[in-house]
Amino acid sequence: MKRILVTLIAGLLAVVLLLIGYFAGRHQPPAATSRASSSAASSAPETDTRKILYWYDTMMPQQHFDKPGLSPMGMQMVPKYADENSADDKGIVRINPETVQNLGVRTATVERRVLASAVQVPGTITWNLRQATTISARVDAVVSKLDVRAPYTTVTAGQPLAELLAPQWSSAVAEYSALQHAQSDDAQALQAAARQRLQVLGMTSADIRSALRGGSNAAITLHAPQAGVVTTLDVREGQRITAGQTLMTLNGLSTVWVEAALPQAVAGAMRAGTPVKVTADGLAGRSFQGTVETLLPDIDNATRTQRARIVIDNPDGVLSPGMFATVQLNPSQGKAVPVVPNDALIATGSNTRVILAEGDGRFRAVPVHAGRAAGGYTEILDGLAGGEKVVVSGQFLIDSEASLSGALERLNAPAKLAPASSAAKPDTSAHGAHGVHP
Repeated sequence: MKRILVTLIAGLLAVVLLLIGYFAGRHQPPAATSRASSSAASSAPETDTRKILYWYDTMMPQQHFDKPGLSPMGMQMVPKYADENSADDKGIVRINPETVQNLGVRTATVERRVLASAVQVPGTITWNLRQATTISARVDAVVSKLDVRAPYTTVTAGQPLAELLAPQWSSAVAEYSALQHAQSDDAQALQAAARQRLQVLGMTSADIRSALRGGSNAAITLHAPQAGVVTTLDVREGQRITAGQTLMTLNGLSTVWVEAALPQAVAGAMRAGTPVKVTADGLAGRSFQGTVETLLPDIDNATRTQRARIVIDNPDGVLSPGMFATVQLNPSQGKAVPVVPNDALIATGSNTRVILAEGDGRFRAVPVHAGRAAGGYTEILDGLAGGEKVVVSGQFLIDSEASLSGALERLNAPAKLAPASSAAKPDTSAHGAHGVHP
């Protein structure tokens, strides 16, 4: 009897325990379900309260979409919220100062100055034709002696060049000699006329004295009127020559010309008197100073360059015509304009801009009109006044943030959002041209 009682009590206890477990399970949710509900509850307020500007693919941040989903690259798109690095009405982008420091952003102050404008162009050394002298025959004569027998012979001033036998000279010398001791006024007038005739025939005072000492058959010696080089020799000893015939050409070497080929953009900035420095390829370590004498009025049809004539002093005669030279020109200084380092410029296919640093993590993209560049700097013809701070390192990352926040949309035409689908077309506004990841 006791055994039956114990069995019944044990069965009742088991039933009670089963009932307790059943009802406890109905009133307490599983842990996984509780966590999921909690997570959904915590995310719901954020989704409901934060304003989403658009959706984008983190690999292609320049593409904007109006709905979530997969991007054309097959990536899950993420939302861009209005309170993330937002841009205010002035196009200012705010970035956390710690992030700016981590990016290694460097800035430079916009200075106003005149860029170095030295230009180097090729040139060729030529004769200074203003120092050229032609030795010619004044009368019919015979070259009895030639003191200079080869072209490019260097001569000094007054050095004998040639001796000529001329009948006209001989008769004129004899007439003048016969009137040397005349006393009457008429005879002295004839003597002055005879001397004038000798001078018209090309005889100098020295030639006249030499002819008087040598007699009527003496040869007349031609002397070098200046120091230089005999560049052409057109006669030979014993040759008969006629009045007006060229005997030789003498060029001075105290100065030379340098003809420099200037591109048309450079030629426009050149003026007469512009200082230059010339270095010759064959004279290493030496330089020569000079000035632009004139710009020749013809343009080379093959190279589209304009020649500048430059005068260079050549006291020791080391510069020889035909030498190749390098000409450094220093055009006249223009007015000071704002300049920025070349690294500060962000150039796209349609415009150029810089990123201004306005302090406290505030940046702004500004369109500029760039001019010429020299020495690592570029002129800014429009867009900056000087004194601003521009970003020269890390500006592409800031530019990317400006694109995502819409700051650059104020510089370009407003972009339309594309539908979120695999066939969606990307936003083609200029603010996505740089393609930098956020």
